[in-house]
This record gives sequence, C-alpha cells and structure tokens, in this order.
Amino acid sequence: MPELELRHLRAVCAISDEGSLTKAAIRLGLTQPAMSAQLRTVERIVGGQLFDRTPGGSVATDLGKQVVGTARLVLDEVEQLVSLAKEKTRDGTPGPLRVGGVPTLFFGHFVEELRRTIPCSEVRTQIAPGGSDLLEQLVSGQVHLGLIDRFEGMERRELRGLEIRRLIAEPQFVALPDWDPLGEQDEVDLALLADRDWVAPPDELVGNRLQIFSVCADAGFTPRLTHHVNEASSARSLVAKGAVSFALPQSRSGDGIVIKPLRGAPLVVDLMLATRREGPAAGRAHDVFACAARAYHAVLPRNPGYAKWWADNPRAHPEIDAALILAGDR
Repeated sequence: MPELELRHLRAVCAISDEGSLTKAAIRLGLTQPAMSAQLRTVERIVGGQLFDRTPGGSVATDLGKQVVGTARLVLDEVEQLVSLAKEKTRDGTPGPLRVGGVPTLFFGHFVEELRRTIPCSEVRTQIAPGGSDLLEQLVSGQVHLGLIDRFEGMERRELRGLEIRRLIAEPQFVALPDWDPLGEQDEVDLALLADRDWVAPPDELVGNRLQIFSVCADAGFTPRLTHHVNEASSARSLVAKGAVSFALPQSRSGDGIVIKPLRGAPLVVDLMLATRREGPAAGRAHDVFACAARAYHAVLPRNPGYAKWWADNPRAHPEIDAALILAGDR
C-alpha cells in the first residue's frame, strides 16, 4: 500500500488554497494529470473523497477539511525542523540570508542594503515569476524574506511564520512606441489605448488579471492581449513596433519606447515586504523595511516622469517616507 509523502500533503493544501486542481498544479509546477494522480493516491490512503468538484471549483469535503488541517500542521513542523537545521553552523555564526523577489528594478539595490545591514555569511537571491510562487517559497522556508506583489487570492493563502508589510501602492505606467503621438503627453488617458494590441505576461503569471480587466472596463474597453511575453527585452521590442503594455514606473525610456504615467493612476499594485520570523532576519523586520525603502527611493531617477509623479503625490508613499526619516536618510 502506498504511503503518504510530503508532496501529497502539499498537493492537498494547494488544492484547498487555490480552489482549483488546475491552479494548484500551476502553483506546484506540476501537470494536471500528475496533480490528479497525487490526489487520487491520498484519497485511496485515507479512504474517502477529499474534494467535491463543483462549477465553482474544488470544495473540501468534511474529510478533506480534516486532512488539509492536519497536513498544514505536519508541513509546518517539517518546515521548522528543516529551517533550524539549515540555519545552524558549527561555530554559531549567522548563515546565509536567502532573499526572494518578484521582478523589480530596485532588487539589486535592496540586496546591497541588506548585505550592509543584516548579519549573515552571504546574501543569496532568487527571482520568482510571480507573487504566488514566491509566497510558497516564503512559507516553506526556502527564502527568509521577499518582495512580493499582492495577487488575487492572496488573502486565502497560508501566511504562517511571516511578517508582511506594504512597501508602497505602486502606480503602473504605460509603455508606448516613441513615435506614438500619445508619448508626447505628460500623462496618457487609458481610454485612448482601447484599440491597441497589448503585451502581457502569460495568464498564469498575471496576479492581478481581474484588476487589469476592471480598470480597462472602467475606461470603456476590454484589453486585446495579443502578445504574451515574460521577458523584458522581447516585450520592449514589441512595444517599439506598435504595441503597448503596462510598465513598472521606474522603467527607462529608450530603444524605441517611452514610459508615461497614466492619468489618475487607475492601476495600482501593492508591493509587499514579507519577512520570516526565524532565520538571519528574525526580529529585524524594521531594518529590512528600511533597506527596501532606501533601495526603492534610490531608483526614482531612472524615470524622470516617475520622480515628478513621486514629488506631486506625497500621499502615495507615506510608508517609504517614514522609513527614510526614521533611518536619518531624509
């Protein structure tokens, strides 16, 4: 008879969190048949059905709720055991600080600030394609802290062992070809982009898909997501040839594109800082936040348009301003 393995426990927890077998498979990097096979194995072992398949997704049965609850306890204990083992060194000195992040333009500055501030043997980094993947790494202890963008469904996920604080509600700018007449404006009206081809990451990596469609609907259109790209240079080349895309506000103009703010900042994404309550950064969440604030502020000059927006909208970044003042940087 097969035995329960940790991968089986992670699978049932993922299905419970996501409410979907397909989404759970994407989260764990599995194919849907592989995820279905793991679920069937668990159901055979425990002797009953764990989830009801409904039009709205996978809903845990009474047995499923019991199994998921126990699975979380087991995974938490294992994660703490592994984390403690990894952090211990023979001479008692701090081990490496593992830092994760979604793609940002200030990550290098952030790492440098951490290297100067947090006692550790070295800083190791890894970039996750999206906030959901990074949250999984944080909860499991694969990374000690991370920069994560808020994604749809985040409130339903397990956040045990984490301190999470919003760094900034970041306005999303728009990238246009440099020959587009709209690029001559100080701000671009989103409604004027209704007839454009849009460049966007693959659907499974867009954590705020509903938000994007909502703000575009408010502007009177449904975005035509023609190009699905998860690599910056390819996205920029498509924009240079006539497409448009949302862009990080620190992005630089050049190479055939211009980066402009959207009038009224209709699309805003919360950028969060998550720190584990154990490991090299334990008890140092305020110091970590100050590092992130200094790093974020350092890259404002990359885009003069964002630097101007920043100065014109002081109420949009109180957390960063307060951190810089407390650190004596302002």
